[in-house]
Amino acid sequence: MSISVKSSSLAGAASPMIPVLICALAIFLLSGMDAAMKVLVIAVGVYNTVLWRSMLATVVAGAGWLAGGRSLPSPSVLRLHALRAAVVGIVLLSFFWGLARLPLAEAIGLSFVAPLFALLLAALLLGERIQRRAIWASLAGIAGVAIIVAGQFGHATYARDALLGTVAVLASTVFYAYNLILARQQAMVAKPIEIMLFQNLSIAIMLGLAAPWLAVALPRDLWLPLAGVTALSLAGQFLMSWAYARAEAQYLIPTEYSAFIWAIALGFLFFDEAVTWTTLAGAGLIVASCLIAARSNPRLAEPIEAAV
Repeated sequence: MSISVKSSSLAGAASPMIPVLICALAIFLLSGMDAAMKVLVIAVGVYNTVLWRSMLATVVAGAGWLAGGRSLPSPSVLRLHALRAAVVGIVLLSFFWGLARLPLAEAIGLSFVAPLFALLLAALLLGERIQRRAIWASLAGIAGVAIIVAGQFGHATYARDALLGTVAVLASTVFYAYNLILARQQAMVAKPIEIMLFQNLSIAIMLGLAAPWLAVALPRDLWLPLAGVTALSLAGQFLMSWAYARAEAQYLIPTEYSAFIWAIALGFLFFDEAVTWTTLAGAGLIVASCLIAARSNPRLAEPIEAAV
């Protein structure tokens, strides 16, 4: 799951077509990252996967930050970076822990409820008014989740792990919704490369505190997948930031749901995962509800892009 940084500037765009295509490419790259992350989590666990990815991403983002016009953030901005990094850390750990226990398509489908939680949190924390249609859309999204969960009970040997994975993914969406609100504040005071650097650095430091007890050396054959995960994550974030800086959210949000199609394809190709009709129906209902809710607040109606 890749946490993306989205700018509100729309300078330089005469037509949304190119940003839409770039956003679709970003979703494809981030979907591939999700599949690779699932392989790593199964191999070495979620803690070590996120720890090593954050460390490698810090090095890459740090190189980009040093190459540009850099300046150290103020203490207040650093506090905001640290707060969002803590929230993102929870999102990553819970989402990828759940991803290892669910089919890829099912996890992505469930994660799409994040925009609905974001709308509710915006009302609670920012005082924004929720329109009636957004309330009905939220109820429809909850119904979609219920359909997906109900389908899990048809597999007796699969139900316990699946339900635990579902709880973890849904918990990640709640924290991701809060992350979307923090991202709005962050985008007004920092550039994307700075956000990527200090976000990954903060996560690496926080997780590193438990390294003496939990960290393990990454096997040599997993360094290439880790490098691929980091490259896909940073490239996807960059392309998505570029697209959202040049086109309105109403044009780009629908492309983000292509993550579900890629999840179906990648889950089948790499994990031999079959998609049930309940997953298709539930995800379809969730996507429809999010598209309706997007009209009430496009800035917050942004799903988790194929993972964080």
